Amino acid sequence: MRIELQDKVALITGAARRVGRVIALELANAGAHVLMHYNRAPASQARETLQEIKSLGVEAHAIQADLSSADGVDALMAAAEARFDRLDIVINNASVFQARPLLEASLDDWDLTMAVNLRAPFLITQRAARIMANNPMPGGVIINICDAGVDGPWREYPHHGISKSALWMLTQVSALSLGPEIRVNAIAPGPVMKTAGRGTTDEEWAQVGRRSALRKTGEPEDVARAVVYLCKEDHITGALLHVNAGEHLG
Repeated sequence: MRIELQDKVALITGAARRVGRVIALELANAGAHVLMHYNRAPASQARETLQEIKSLGVEAHAIQADLSSADGVDALMAAAEARFDRLDIVINNASVFQARPLLEASLDDWDLTMAVNLRAPFLITQRAARIMANNPMPGGVIINICDAGVDGPWREYPHHGISKSALWMLTQVSALSLGPEIRVNAIAPGPVMKTAGRGTTDEEWAQVGRRSALRKTGEPEDVARAVVYLCKEDHITGALLHVNAGEHLG
């Protein structure tokens, strides 16, 4: 059975910019009210995204919180619950992405990556499940945004890859533990947006695409449509959906 998203309440972490912003807009376009979390994005950018979401005719609120802190997660979830007194959809999208060779990664690097990429989704899942249990019709869906780190080791991003592999395991454990009322899935996007500040030229970006089975890169909208699909399809839980043009195949 397909679930309609009209008037559902969705929390998206890291939603002021980049892929998170597009996910928030796609959910709003499907009729969901949006709780837009942000942290390091400029306040002006958060306000702009918030207005874009509201222009689609849904309610939307922006909540700033530092997810590297357990107190920050608590503040986010308390604010989210206070806004609507219910929660139907959670997208754990916020992430840090540090390039550090294994022997150069510091304890601070490790702790920050694990706090944002793994501990925060764990704590949010716990809190969200309790809120969802009290919905008028108990239940909901949680989607964790992983990446190619789930498919094999990255020499340049060791602690990041470990965090995303663990996030996929958290997805499976959560799906098993929270069913049948709550479904939990993961998405592993491939190259859908150039990484800010990395100086990727158009030719380098095209070369990235040629590594995939479909010989192309994607767009953030590809990930956003996958999120909406997993929100609507009520027979899918514990799944990892690759949105990467088949890059993981080879």
